[in-house]
Order: sequence, then C-alpha cells, then structure tokens
Amino acid sequence: MDQKAHKAFEILARENSRMLLVYLRSLVRDESAVDDLFQEAMVVAWKRLDECDLDRPFGPWLRGIASRLVLAHYRKQKSLPVVVQEAVLNVVDRHFRNINLLAGDTWDDKVAALRECIDALPEKHKVTIRGKYFEGLSVAGVAERFDVTIEACKKRMQRGRTMLAACLKSKGVLSASEAEL
Repeated sequence: MDQKAHKAFEILARENSRMLLVYLRSLVRDESAVDDLFQEAMVVAWKRLDECDLDRPFGPWLRGIASRLVLAHYRKQKSLPVVVQEAVLNVVDRHFRNINLLAGDTWDDKVAALRECIDALPEKHKVTIRGKYFEGLSVAGVAERFDVTIEACKKRMQRGRTMLAACLKSKGVLSASEAEL
C-alpha cells in the first residue's frame, strides 16, 4: 500500500473510531469483546482498503465490516441476542448514517469551520499557524520568516491554537474535552 493510501486510512480511521466504538457498544455488552471487535474491524478495513470506494462515505463501509464481525462473534457463542438480528442492524446503521448527515458533522463542514476560525485569528497568529501547518515550515522557519525569536513563535502558535480551539468549540465542531487537548 502506498504512502497516500496509508495516510488516508489513518485519517479515515481516526475520524470514524468513536462512531465505530459507539456502534459496537450498542450491539455488544461485553467491553473486552467490543475492544477486540474494534481492533479486528480496523485490521480487516486496513487489509481491504483497496476494496473501499473512497468516493463514498467510509463510516458505513466500516460499520458493514463491524456488523459482520458482530454476527460472527455471536455465532461463535451460539447465541444471537434480539438486538443483533439483521433487521435491527440495518435500523441501527440507518441511524448512524443520519447522524453523519447532521450539520457540522461532515468533513467539509469541519474544514469550512476551521478556515473561518483561522481567518478570524489576529494576523500575527494567523500567519504563524498557516506557516507551520499549511506551508510545512518548522518552528525555526516560521520564526525566521517573521523575524521573531523561536520562543515568541512558539507562544504565538500556542495562543493561536488556543483561539482556534475556542472558535471551533463555539461552532460545535469540537467538544469541550477536545478543545482542551
């Protein structure tokens, strides 16, 4: 697998990991089984990434893998709770698809909010953030470009990221706990 596919998988897996855990927890009560199924779903998705149509949403594809793993999990235990009948799986999956369609929850909505928040930053923070994250400059490179010390550059970046987090939180893109990270 090439580097771009590896990076794409990394991003898609990170964006969908919480959704997948919630999905699995809604179907399996045993937390250790949920962890195992989550890991197995990610491994299967990684191995089958070339089968994924990346022009379509990744979440439903990943949930499809997970639902088959959940069914296999219950078959091994020779018990299939009512919650895991195929019809119920389809209803649960439809609810997750609807969640993905909520405003502010799509990748494009998040990127648009990020751009708006960056544009709203004071100029010295905006150029520092753009230099580091969009142009790929090192902290020393950004400091040199704007003729500030490395420490001053680090402080601008820290303040800029704090302002970005607050802005994204106000737009509903970040939760309070994510904004603190």
